[in-house]
Amino acid sequence: MGGGGVERANGLALRLFSPVAGRYDRLCEVLSLGQNRRWRRCMVDHAIERAPRMVLDVASGTAGVAIQMADRGVARVVAYDLTLPMLLEGARRVDRSPHRGRVQLVEGRAEDLPFPDDAFDAITFTYLLRYVDDPKATVTELSRALRPGGIMASLDFLVPPNRLWRAGWWCYTRLVLPMAGWATGGRSWWRVGRFLGPNITGHYRRHPVRDIVSAWEAAGLVDIGVRTMSLGGGLIMWGRKPDA
Repeated sequence: MGGGGVERANGLALRLFSPVAGRYDRLCEVLSLGQNRRWRRCMVDHAIERAPRMVLDVASGTAGVAIQMADRGVARVVAYDLTLPMLLEGARRVDRSPHRGRVQLVEGRAEDLPFPDDAFDAITFTYLLRYVDDPKATVTELSRALRPGGIMASLDFLVPPNRLWRAGWWCYTRLVLPMAGWATGGRSWWRVGRFLGPNITGHYRRHPVRDIVSAWEAAGLVDIGVRTMSLGGGLIMWGRKPDA
């Protein structure tokens, strides 16, 4: 993986999301037309299927998934993200929750985890692979930290496969979303709204879902499942690392 590419991909995420940390959860609901919570719940359902006690949530942002994991009985969750302002907002949310001491926040890159092999019973990541230089290498690195028998699950946006719904999605992401972002959050939200549609389209042009599934397989995961949600606007994936 080229260092320059990593810096570009990481720098993009930092520039986009650092200014919107305080409003990120509201932004996710706007971007997903109110579907983000439902998508997260589906991803978490798969991640906790084997009752994990130690979970890593990558690209955790403001720790929404991490807190949900703790709400659902996970003993310890590491919320891991590149963007310090997002983690600081997440720390405030954790402090207001009943889970202080159970959710740990760590800053770092998904491409280079500071954790040993087989460290976690489950790993989740949300809206991540569009912001890394090499999705395949990143999935391999995440799998390295997953113990044998553990579950990995992910959530991201998707381009609707149906032509009619895709046309509506295109109009929403290219026209409505930037203006809605400006109206609700000013220039920073407008920048994210304007960026999102072309970014999603370009990502799946370079990395179709079948290639992402292949990357999970190459990382050693089995029993891989794929579920499209909300007329194809959301993508949930999950898989298992084989038992030793």
